[in-house]
Amino acid sequence: MTRGSFLNLLPHVYYLDATDLEGLTSFLHDRGWLGPKESILDVVQAGDGNMNCTVRVTTTATSFILKQSRPWVEKYPDIPAPFERTLREGEFYQLVADHDGLSSMMPKLLGFDRQAVMLQLEDFSSAVDYTCLYGLQDLEFTDFEKLLSYLSILHREFLGFQEKNYFANRTMRKLNHEHVFRLPLAKNDLNLDGITTGLQLCADVLKADVTYVAEVNRLGERYLEEGRALLHGDYFPGSWMKVNDEVRVIDPEFCFFGPPEFDVGVMIAHLQLAQQPAGLMDRLFDVYEADDLFDRNLAVRFAGVEVMRRLIGVAQLPLFVSLDRKQTWLDWSRQLVCEGYPKEGL
Repeated sequence: MTRGSFLNLLPHVYYLDATDLEGLTSFLHDRGWLGPKESILDVVQAGDGNMNCTVRVTTTATSFILKQSRPWVEKYPDIPAPFERTLREGEFYQLVADHDGLSSMMPKLLGFDRQAVMLQLEDFSSAVDYTCLYGLQDLEFTDFEKLLSYLSILHREFLGFQEKNYFANRTMRKLNHEHVFRLPLAKNDLNLDGITTGLQLCADVLKADVTYVAEVNRLGERYLEEGRALLHGDYFPGSWMKVNDEVRVIDPEFCFFGPPEFDVGVMIAHLQLAQQPAGLMDRLFDVYEADDLFDRNLAVRFAGVEVMRRLIGVAQLPLFVSLDRKQTWLDWSRQLVCEGYPKEGL
């Protein structure tokens, strides 16, 4: 997919192009996102995001982030994706704006253009994400607490919210469901041996496990059901930022009202894949403030699915580990998915 295909599909929608400074300047002036005497100095890609076109605009007065969704995944243009996903993200920012425990940990929404499906966001110019954790850097306990505090507040704050169907985000959930619960265990063209020699055989053994596949399918159906809590939807180190020693959370485009166990499970999975200390993992359910309906077994089952899809699915991580380690993680995935919370703890 290209600019031409975008304009053919959406001829009246502005196409964000970092190389077209004249067109971008006109767009920003028209929306009041650029002052009358303000001009653009530089436009560069912001981060390594997979889903959207995200750029940092530096002007004579300030800098900010622009984020536009396309009808495809930005990193994988052959994969279709819901064009309106950035609208759901903008609406999430608007919803949490009056909740200090959430908004203080996220970038400010500076502008929201629905027609162009464009967000203007506060620029965390000195920020780095937490993907360094996969390089065996330990997550500081204070950061761990803040990340769990954010989830605790998010999951509690909107219980009983009367307009939760507005945040169903079904098209994004269906896309995520395909890549998390179905495609990794289906016949596909992913060259796993090109990632780690021998990984294809490990995947084939897991795919042949009828009990495991059935449990993953059941969890996928649970994911698609409506739920009681507002979820971030993609709570992993790529959505966590360090800004001047403070923790921030970005990219809530997969948000929906669903089971809070999903967010917690995804976090558990990535702490495991980042080989964080066992003591940190043991503290997770003590620090996270669950409500009375929270199901620990469901959370760890979701964790098992996330581990599996990150090892044998499309959305790979920067994991520089042996085949034996990946096999151990796949065995752990099977244990969690089929048996739930282990007696010996995580």
